[in-house]
Amino acid sequence: MNPYSNPFAPGAGFPPPELAGRDPILDMARISCGRAVRGKPARSLMLLGLRGVGKTVLLNEIGNIAREHGMLVSQLEAPEKNTLSTLLYPELRRVMRSLSGFEAAKQIASQGMGALRNFASMFKIDIGGVEVGVEAAEPGLADSGDLQHDLPDLFNVIGEGVKAAGKGWVLLIDEVQYLSEDDLSALIVSMHRMAQRGLPVVLVGAGLPQVAKLAGEAKSYAERLFHYPAVGPLDEKSAKLAVRKPIEEEGEQIEDAALDSIFARTKGYPFFLQEWGSTSWDVAPGPGITLADVDRAYPETLARLDEGFFKVRYDRLTKAEIQFVNAMAVLGDGPYPMAGIAKGMGRDQSSLGPARANIIAKGMIYSTDHGYLDFSVPLFAEYLRRRGE
Repeated sequence: MNPYSNPFAPGAGFPPPELAGRDPILDMARISCGRAVRGKPARSLMLLGLRGVGKTVLLNEIGNIAREHGMLVSQLEAPEKNTLSTLLYPELRRVMRSLSGFEAAKQIASQGMGALRNFASMFKIDIGGVEVGVEAAEPGLADSGDLQHDLPDLFNVIGEGVKAAGKGWVLLIDEVQYLSEDDLSALIVSMHRMAQRGLPVVLVGAGLPQVAKLAGEAKSYAERLFHYPAVGPLDEKSAKLAVRKPIEEEGEQIEDAALDSIFARTKGYPFFLQEWGSTSWDVAPGPGITLADVDRAYPETLARLDEGFFKVRYDRLTKAEIQFVNAMAVLGDGPYPMAGIAKGMGRDQSSLGPARANIIAKGMIYSTDHGYLDFSVPLFAEYLRRRGE
């Protein structure tokens, strides 16, 4: 069929043509934003899920929802080797600048720019020659050098500013699991301050399943600050809708048997649905997509996933780490007991601690329960078994 009309969008963070099965999460975000701008208590969200389930897509959509509510939106991704202060500084500055355009918030914004100057100085943030503003430093605000004291000061200024302007602020952070414990603690403390003072600030984070545990370890009250919606594979009805509807909107059809096959092979994971739908469209002579087309697309789809989605993650592992994940994969599907992994490697369980910690830090595996691990990448065990190393 015509490749120019292919409706599917396999790619990191690419919006799918049909965002199926996520209405409960979007409604939760919509309610939080709506309550915040009305001055009502609003819980923040932490979206938890494996790789390829569409967390980034949801963050983008929640950003759109926030803008529809007239809120200011900041969005960033937590890198593995950067500090939260460096990451947040440009966004905080941008929000302060935006607030200075509202007459009711000008004085607060001016105070905030002074506090931001202190913050940049305390945390040695390279501002690259960018002028923070003509405002003088603001004594006593964000100038302690302790992020758990200074970040709440900045959030408080923004919260007061957006409240005065009749707005709200939504901060979207992807890959939360890469934040250090100190940075995550400071973020949680800041949001706790916002909740205590009833300010219209909402945080929506996204990360791997271990984020809920990390947040709880950072601050015990984190469980009461956030909703933790699970972003998992789509159920059968939603998965089939995500494939069928875009095809029909292009004036084509797909056989029920073809849909059954795609769902069975992808297990409902959104990224895989997009990849399978895209390849099936490309190989189908038309009209429509048949079961035979989906079968014909199988080797090409698998090759695309192996060389792209899976291999880029595999290549980040050291030899010792590859031995570890291979020992997991040969046990079948997870969760995997550490005792079984150690036995498969012929090692003492205690000696595997460093490798385990490093692979978790790379976001490849996570602890599902005491003594058990699983892959954070869907179907990664199958990929490792295909490699046969």
